[in-house]
Amino acid sequence: MTAAVTAGSTKRVELTVRGVILGILITLVFTAANVYLGLKVGLTVATSIPAAIISMAVLRLFKDATIWENNIVQTVASAAGAMASVIFVLPGLVIVGAWTGFPFWTTFLLCAIGGVLGVMYTVPLRRALVTQSDLPYPEGVAAAEVLKVGSGMRGDTPEAAADSRRGLTAIVLGTAASALYAAAVGTRALAGEVAGYFRFGAGGATGIGASMSLALLGAGHLMGIAVGLAMLTGLILSWGVLVPVLTTMYPDMAASASDAAHAIWTGKVRFIGAGAIGISAIWTLAKLAGPVWGGLATAIAAQGKRSTGGGAALERAEQDIPIGVVALVSAGCLVPIGFVIAHFLQGGPLAPLTLPLTAAALAYIAVAGFAIAGVCGYMAGLAGSSNSPVSGLAILAVLGAALIVGAIGAGAAMGDPKPLVAFALLVTGVLLAVAVSANDNLQDLKTGQLVDATPWRQQAALVVGVIAGSAMIAPVLELLNRSNGFAGSPMHGISGDPLPAPQATLISTIAKGVVGGQLDWGLIGIGVVVGMGLIAIDEALRRTKRYSLPPLGVGMAIYLPATLTLPVVIGAVAGWLYNRRVARHPDGEAAQRLGVLVVSGLIVGESLFNVALSGLIVLTNKGAPLGLFPEDFAFGSVLAVAAYLAVGAGLYAWAGRRRA
Repeated sequence: MTAAVTAGSTKRVELTVRGVILGILITLVFTAANVYLGLKVGLTVATSIPAAIISMAVLRLFKDATIWENNIVQTVASAAGAMASVIFVLPGLVIVGAWTGFPFWTTFLLCAIGGVLGVMYTVPLRRALVTQSDLPYPEGVAAAEVLKVGSGMRGDTPEAAADSRRGLTAIVLGTAASALYAAAVGTRALAGEVAGYFRFGAGGATGIGASMSLALLGAGHLMGIAVGLAMLTGLILSWGVLVPVLTTMYPDMAASASDAAHAIWTGKVRFIGAGAIGISAIWTLAKLAGPVWGGLATAIAAQGKRSTGGGAALERAEQDIPIGVVALVSAGCLVPIGFVIAHFLQGGPLAPLTLPLTAAALAYIAVAGFAIAGVCGYMAGLAGSSNSPVSGLAILAVLGAALIVGAIGAGAAMGDPKPLVAFALLVTGVLLAVAVSANDNLQDLKTGQLVDATPWRQQAALVVGVIAGSAMIAPVLELLNRSNGFAGSPMHGISGDPLPAPQATLISTIAKGVVGGQLDWGLIGIGVVVGMGLIAIDEALRRTKRYSLPPLGVGMAIYLPATLTLPVVIGAVAGWLYNRRVARHPDGEAAQRLGVLVVSGLIVGESLFNVALSGLIVLTNKGAPLGLFPEDFAFGSVLAVAAYLAVGAGLYAWAGRRRA
């Protein structure tokens, strides 16, 4: 075991310029990929493990590279998965017509300052929620295991080097496979979607379909079987029960089966899903209230004891960013946020209320942001960053913001709710940036604890990652807005194929409903009842200590298009079967980790290809610049299904064979 990687070594290479630069480069790439994925399917994935693998492969070229430096790289790069989640709100400003594009500085400052505030808010929570907690932190623990093996903490051996090479190969293979498959879809040789719809009885209609997306397959694998089965339940409820019943109640015989089913799903079923998501989010937060409050009290008390002893008395592994600096930076963050909010209000009907609205928004962000940081940190420890229901928090945040702005600015809007809705979305965007960076920071700190890292260096590194990721969000959003646009937006992209942006659409709809009374509260109420039933079922299953049915997952599947939900379900089941098969082998843990890296590559490859394709669409002003086959190519669906199954099965077989 060499001095460069041994935990007890006197030579500690940790926060370095090369590590930060490498982390920034990975952040830029993965942020672009996650922005696309989030707009398409409504979820983003954690990037810590792929970043750690890439970091170990690159830094192995330097003799003095250490596990702690690799940990800094993955900490910086983990911001890609976190900050991309702000697209759950920001496209709503285009959807409601407040923006026609994404102004760089406004978008950047909203994301960056909110993200930095989230990092600061979680500093006092580290001991309570990480070092003194028994929360599992699944992604943080997994990232630590990858770092330990790849960096040689368990022995700088040929086996460790081979494991690192296999991990990088897995990511590259998955990335290449999904990019090539997406390119074939772009040429129209393979159908991008396979679906079938039919009528029955007196006007009833329904159907099922799947997007031929390997990225969604990979996302399902990472989400796990519990969330996958929850989404399958939502799929059955929406397209097996609600759509058939409602199309029978409101028949439209003049429309095709596909049009009739989609009209009912769009106009009615989605709002039932919104109600289920809302009550599920409230229930999740209510369950966490006690543990989070206790964690906050413990963290504040512990920080007070450390402060009286002086920073020099603290062990290195207990050195956070000093609490005085945290307070100063947190207060300082409110200044640019206030500037952005005030600038946003200028020139519109709410301009006379700039001062009270800005003051109320800053107070709401400061108070609610800290509560959200604590809740998100706890949820990250419980379920992992990828499965943490931050979109549920965004729903609650926009409700609060809409109520505040409605109470203060209703008279100034003169009957037009759009300025009020836009302002509520802007404030919610800041709060979501706080939430996702807090979600990410504590997961990273758990990884750091397990590899004996220095907390303040990780916290500083994540600030860098937050800023780098935020710089990438506006250009990618603008590119996708011009090439595709978003469903429900008054403007359409060049391709004529708008991205669903499901969370942004949902949150915008809720904001409109609160401010302007446009929601069908009856359908929302039905969704609440459905959600309450799901909560009861989930609680009963959890008492068995073996099963669960996350109600938020069910609600999201009711709301999302079936073509996006079904591939995720397939991926979750495929991942579960793969993990069960390889677990029988002595090196099953390594095989499961390799499977995670392969499917992470699937997400990266397709997402990056489609971002590049968006640029080509804008440059050529053509909706399908790679189209070599007609839209109605006869064999496209058959070839797509065959290739999809072959690629998925082949990659899983490769990962299973190379486990040792």
